[in-house]
Amino acid sequence: MNQPDDPQAPLLEVDALTVTYSLPSQRLFGPARKFDAVDRVSLSIGQGESFGLVGETGCGKSSLSRAVCGLAPVSRGAVRFNGTDLTSIGRLELQSVRRNMQMIFQDPGGSLNPRMRAGGLIAEPLEIHGVGDCGSRRQRVLDILDSVGLSRDDADRYPHEFSGGQRQRVAIARAVVIEPALILADEPVSALDVSLQAQILNLVAELRRKLGLALLFVSHDLNVVRYLCSSVAVMYLGQIVEKGPTRAVLGSPRHPYTRELVASSPVPDPGRPIRLLAPAGEPPNPAAPPEGCRYHPRCPYATAKCSVDGPEIRHIDGSRHVACHHAERIAELEENLT
Repeated sequence: MNQPDDPQAPLLEVDALTVTYSLPSQRLFGPARKFDAVDRVSLSIGQGESFGLVGETGCGKSSLSRAVCGLAPVSRGAVRFNGTDLTSIGRLELQSVRRNMQMIFQDPGGSLNPRMRAGGLIAEPLEIHGVGDCGSRRQRVLDILDSVGLSRDDADRYPHEFSGGQRQRVAIARAVVIEPALILADEPVSALDVSLQAQILNLVAELRRKLGLALLFVSHDLNVVRYLCSSVAVMYLGQIVEKGPTRAVLGSPRHPYTRELVASSPVPDPGRPIRLLAPAGEPPNPAAPPEGCRYHPRCPYATAKCSVDGPEIRHIDGSRHVACHHAERIAELEENLT
């Protein structure tokens, strides 16, 4: 990969990104309805940085990760990778950039071609990007199988012959075999049982350190993000409501939604009760978000201003950014409720 002129420059920059989907019309010949699954989201990831993206199902985090690598439509905004705007370049140039940006999907069974053996699946990125010859590719595949904890004999097996955890190891091997600069991981352990999750997370952490990879890790599990990521962004209904260093954001959250997520996250302490800081209820329809702050219908601290004035995400302290009118007073407001 070509290194940027400034080694401190972000590897990935997402600038006011919007992803819009069309919904079927309720009338046979009526106009298609549209909604913004991702609405003006901005974030940056440095070289070698591990960045977590969290939020409940349907908040837009998977759409955001897919838009970064070109698998979801970008309606507005920019995605810059190593200084190159991916939304304004041609197909051939985009393919060259994609060599340094690989994705690990949630379901390895659906992302692996069932007609190809594991060795061919792992070697495919090398062939697409013209890396090495047949002999060197074969050796690279065998080496990467060792790195992900599989046997070299596994190169000749088909995906259905592996367990779920082994299939995810094959998917990880395929993503890292070409030594990209950035891995996009879309909930890669959510379909696995707890013991396999720990193995795969340890594998991802080890490979990231060994290869110096940057990581965008999409998850709904805060404990996983605490373990794996140095920075985190919290999404709600298509927007980022809080972002910053993981320890600060999850240790002392300043947005009511982040506080609810943290309070609801299971902890290995049976003596510690689970507390919900916000009223129960489903989030609003993303195709018709509420006026003002999108979280205000569920927020225990909402005021009249929150229902009419949508807060912009702003810097409040250190590296912390929050989209809440009451971010500086959140602890005081919580104390008044108890």
